[in-house]
Amino acid sequence: MSFHTLTARDALTALWSLGGLPTEALDKITLTGHDPVFPSSFAVGAAAQTTIAAAALAACELGHSRGAPRQPVAVEMAHAAAECLGWFSLDGQEPNLWDPFSGLYRCADGHVRVHTNFRHHRDGALRLLGLDKRSATREDAAQALLSWQALAFEQAGAERGLVATALRRFDEWDVTPQGQAIASQPLMTLTRIGDAPPRALPTLANNARPLTGVRVLDLTRILAGPVGGRALASLGADVMLVNSPNLPNIAAIAETSRGKRSAHIDLCTAAGRKLLWQLIEDTQIFSQGYRPGGIAALGFSPEALAARRPGIVSMSLTAYGTQGPWANRRGFDSLVQTAMGFNHAEGEAADDGKPRALPMQILDQASGFLMAFGVAAALWHQQHEGGSWHVQVSLAQTGHWLRGLGRVEGGLDSARPDFAPWLTSDISGFGLLRAVRPSAQLLRTPAGYARLSMPPGTDAPNWTMQS
Repeated sequence: MSFHTLTARDALTALWSLGGLPTEALDKITLTGHDPVFPSSFAVGAAAQTTIAAAALAACELGHSRGAPRQPVAVEMAHAAAECLGWFSLDGQEPNLWDPFSGLYRCADGHVRVHTNFRHHRDGALRLLGLDKRSATREDAAQALLSWQALAFEQAGAERGLVATALRRFDEWDVTPQGQAIASQPLMTLTRIGDAPPRALPTLANNARPLTGVRVLDLTRILAGPVGGRALASLGADVMLVNSPNLPNIAAIAETSRGKRSAHIDLCTAAGRKLLWQLIEDTQIFSQGYRPGGIAALGFSPEALAARRPGIVSMSLTAYGTQGPWANRRGFDSLVQTAMGFNHAEGEAADDGKPRALPMQILDQASGFLMAFGVAAALWHQQHEGGSWHVQVSLAQTGHWLRGLGRVEGGLDSARPDFAPWLTSDISGFGLLRAVRPSAQLLRTPAGYARLSMPPGTDAPNWTMQS
């Protein structure tokens, strides 16, 4: 096992270069702390700190291009990792974030992880196992999976639109066509996809947060995308979370909706699509994380957006990237960890050798902050060069990057830190919400949330109406 050698500063410098932003801005960043900060043999603290710092610093650089002085930004690693834990409570209670059937199961020749937090995924998995969804127990599922080969169950699930992955070692993932496709791509891509003149942003007052006046349509549902939108909101952007009234949400929406408007639009109707186009006309950033091809099929591909609203920045999030045989597969952080080898490697580093998940959904969290970094960088380029832009991030590419940060000697022996000093409490539309405040410390215009977290559909789908 090779131990962690790449510092957070080195990782940030490389990431900053990927965004194509001025190198002198890096003089304003201060990074403190070091791994391990949570029990893991991977540099999860550096991953959290680096992506959070990149997002905040890129937002400040965009603010600088709008006439504001550059300002110092500091990120403490333990605080960043605590923010990426995604912990929250409502009215003093921690919600149960996992369905009873979700988790790692033993198969005839290994293990498979099944994700069942959405009812249709759970019902489909039980149907595949030949179990009655009304009476089956987790023990029934465990027994049924013992008769399956792990890769066979993974493939059968994918063919049915379900979400399950076989447990692999790193070397096993590396030789798969998808592993090779991910390894051949950069961490993220910023692509100019159309011509447009620079579109002026509203004048930025000296005491305004750096993304003030930037409007973001957030069409994301599961953790990474909502984290990205929340990060933009904390830096001053006017973020409108757009949910379908017909789709379920996860409990974490209470935590990730901080700072956002929250509206309902049914894109399956002509009236809903017309309404979204009206919102797009006054939007700088369009972020979506639906299954590959899903939003494009409704008419909102990056190319269509650029044609109708030249100068827009489109953000696309996927599980496994845009290349390789898994490009169209659904996926979640826990499953990507399992497929790529993290669960096996973490178990191998432990005394008992049992496969285990990373201490937080760091692929989701880091991808979310990468999304915020990417769109801020793309909007900076739009201001300086013009054009319409498309930013692409995937959980698997983030995973490949995390692996490249190296390993942490004795990391699993560290204790989970006390993050109580970083918690704040606010009245929200979901109840009394207690959660971690932003870890990016901006000296002149502190990060924070101008709006309280509210349930989907609370706000009108209209930019001019105040919450």
